[in-house]
Amino acid sequence: MWKFVKSLEYPVNIKKKDLRMAKYLVTQYGGSNGELAAAWRYLNQRYTMPDDKGKALLTDIGTEELAHVEMISAMVYQLMKDATLEEIKEAGLESHYAEHGKSLYPTDANGIPFTVAYFASTGDPVADLSEDMAAEQKARAVYENLINLTDDPDVIGPLLFLRQREIIHFTRFKELYDEYKKKGYE
Repeated sequence: MWKFVKSLEYPVNIKKKDLRMAKYLVTQYGGSNGELAAAWRYLNQRYTMPDDKGKALLTDIGTEELAHVEMISAMVYQLMKDATLEEIKEAGLESHYAEHGKSLYPTDANGIPFTVAYFASTGDPVADLSEDMAAEQKARAVYENLINLTDDPDVIGPLLFLRQREIIHFTRFKELYDEYKKKGYE
């Protein structure tokens, strides 16, 4: 089922340290509209899809979201690489540092830890796909906000890629949603 490729889905090569951007970007790792929540949402919902097509779509997008978690992790790491304790304090990351040092921990930009309450699974394929479409739109909006917070092309490039994937995922979910509505799966 798995083929491990030792490269990211989109290259991440950030050359300039920016701890404030790392603080904001971590929301796409562990925030309510982030990649970790999306991955778990879809990988859990796949089991109650009514056919193999639905199961496959949720599995494919869920595993791609895990690749996005990896990209966000690489971006945060590169934005914080070689940060001094003084720079960590200046960026307002001292409470994170106190608990986790320089390791990545799933939180939103305010430091609120990840929780499974961020995603829903009802067992109703139409309701779950509605949730999934909304999740993709919220993630797209967050990526747009993050793009607005930086002028670094090394950060903007991967963010634009991730934003575009949210649009594609929304479209795939909408197609399946429409198909299931026609089949009366509600």
